[in-house]
This record gives sequence, structure tokens and C-alpha cells, in this order.
Amino acid sequence: MFFSCNSSAQKNETKETFPVTKTDAEWKAQLTKEQYYILREAGTERPFSSPLNKNYEKGVYHCAACNTPLFKSEHKFDSGTGWPSFDRVIEGNVAFGTDTKIGYTRDEEHCATCGGHLGHVFNDGPKETTGKRHCINGDALKLVASKE
Repeated sequence: MFFSCNSSAQKNETKETFPVTKTDAEWKAQLTKEQYYILREAGTERPFSSPLNKNYEKGVYHCAACNTPLFKSEHKFDSGTGWPSFDRVIEGNVAFGTDTKIGYTRDEEHCATCGGHLGHVFNDGPKETTGKRHCINGDALKLVASKE
């Protein structure tokens, strides 16, 4: 069965506060149009459109908005869904919420530092590890390569 990361754009209506907070104008000046759509408007990129989807370079994936480390490359796997997928997060750096915008409930993920929307987590990941699939928009990430 195919589960996607697609969603209509959701806004964070609860107005949570995060350690890194900026105005919309500041975010728009810092981020690309695509990054702003994903991170600040909770959009979803087209599947198979991110160069990070099939990138297996060693390093750490950081939030594209605030540079918080979110995922390690050794936890990345090819889910076949068209989005970068990981079986676990860097604890404390990813926060979770509930998304019901498309008619059913999904577990949404966002950066715990700036609140940027990352994607969703599903229970159809690798059974030999965590069983989780963190389905993440590539535009929400930047890879900081290892120096090895």
C-alpha cells in the first residue's frame, strides 16, 4: 500500500512559540520560495523532485530554516515514496503534532527549534529497526556532509 506525504498546506493555528521566531517577511527573505511554502505554510513538494531523495552521502540533515540537526544519514532509507525517508529522528530536535487537513489523522513533524513543517511519520518503515518512516520534504532539509 502506498502512503504519501501529500497534504493541503496547513498553517500552525495554535501560534506556538519556538526558540527561533521570525516574522513572515524575515522568513521570506531568508528562504527560497519552495522552502517557505514547505516550512512556513506546511506545503508538500512533488514526490521524486528532491535531489536529497536518492542522496546517500554521509552527514547530518539539518533544518533548512534554522540549521537544527534533525536526521542522521545512517538512518536514511529508500522508502520508494519519492521523499527522503528516515527510520528515526535526532531526539529532542523534532516535534510532533496532529494533522487532519485531508480528512484523516496523520502525525505531523516539525522542527522543534523554529516550528518549520518537515513532513509526516508513518508506521510502515523498516521492521528490522524502528518500524517508522519519517517522510520528509527535501526542501525542508539541508545536508551537512561528514568530513570523513
